[in-house]
Amino acid sequence: MSLDMDESVADGAAEPMPPPPSPPHRIGSDAEAIAAAQAVARIFAAGAAERDRDRRLPWGEIAAFTDSGLGGLTVPRAHGGAEVSYATLAEVFTILAAADGSAAQIPQNQFGVLALVAVAASPAQQARIYRDVLAGHRIGNAGPARNGKAITRVETRLTSGPAGPRLSGHRFYSTGALFAHWIPTRAVGPDGGPLLVFLRRDAPGVRVVDDWQGFGQRTTASGSVLFENAPVEADLTIDLAPLAGRPGLFGPISQLIHAAIDAGLARGAVAAALDFLRTRTRPYPFTAETVAEDPHILGEVGRLTVDLHAAEAVLARAGRTLDRIAAAPVTAQSAAEASVAVAQAKILTTEVALEASERLLELAGASATRDGYNLGRFWRDARVHTLHDPVRWKYHLLGNHALNGVLPARHQWN
Repeated sequence: MSLDMDESVADGAAEPMPPPPSPPHRIGSDAEAIAAAQAVARIFAAGAAERDRDRRLPWGEIAAFTDSGLGGLTVPRAHGGAEVSYATLAEVFTILAAADGSAAQIPQNQFGVLALVAVAASPAQQARIYRDVLAGHRIGNAGPARNGKAITRVETRLTSGPAGPRLSGHRFYSTGALFAHWIPTRAVGPDGGPLLVFLRRDAPGVRVVDDWQGFGQRTTASGSVLFENAPVEADLTIDLAPLAGRPGLFGPISQLIHAAIDAGLARGAVAAALDFLRTRTRPYPFTAETVAEDPHILGEVGRLTVDLHAAEAVLARAGRTLDRIAAAPVTAQSAAEASVAVAQAKILTTEVALEASERLLELAGASATRDGYNLGRFWRDARVHTLHDPVRWKYHLLGNHALNGVLPARHQWN
């Protein structure tokens, strides 16, 4: 199958493969997960400004994430994983994103895929995928088509033939694929049905190109994945058709992590603002002797702190809501409750991420705009990441549910 490639993709060189995985630490509890996230966040934070400025990809930082065992947080205990609460999962991503929003987003798709595996894969498929994750294999993502008319339209196709099943297509927004050992993608099967197909990163016919050009999230490498007649293991093709009429939580789980990344960006921006105000910012003439006595700055910092804590509280509540709903059979009503709870969190975390990253520069003053500090990365990361799914539709979802009793549509963006 001939692929319709952008010139930059056609001419670009394929990126180096990630090193073979080594067995990571096994996390055994929610408390251990939080402690591991805090330790990895310190590694993420070191050199984050320089990595963003130079667009130096965080290979070592992602290896530290994997080695810590954080990649297996949602693997069920029956398979040897930690199976932490969703409230803990949200806090882990908030901690990581406060340190480096780009590095924190790279493993996000692994958890979205694992949420699908939990409800759509066969027991044998689950056992294999969970085993690989706990052995240190990373799962990336081959996102939507770059030039498609609709983000939901899938033109990547699985075909059958004498040599076995083969996959062809061109995907973009593929966060995590560059660093991954497995790259799953949605595809159309020979019968026209929806599939989730797993391919090895090093399989013949699989090519990852780092052609991401966003002005924020610069080191996520969320670029292109090309499949050209790539061989597929038949036992790693998951039928998604049964999910169409079945309530589930894979959409809210994915959205919860996105909201947590936004909360982390806000938390990091507030921390950077406080540090800069304490150590570098001079008071505006004739207002106060020190920045710490400036009534305007005190008021703005107070308001920003309240907004951040409110967003974090609603995010934590959304995580606890998912935990409660997941503990029982999921119904149409409970799935809707989950989507509503996460939508509320997504609205507040989006708003505070943009507000905090903007206020950081306004309060810190003109000197904060120097390239050496690279504090603008907080706003750039927040602006780009919050565009992942338009928050205006979260308001629509909430209003339609509250006024008309309409249940939110079930998909990966709700």
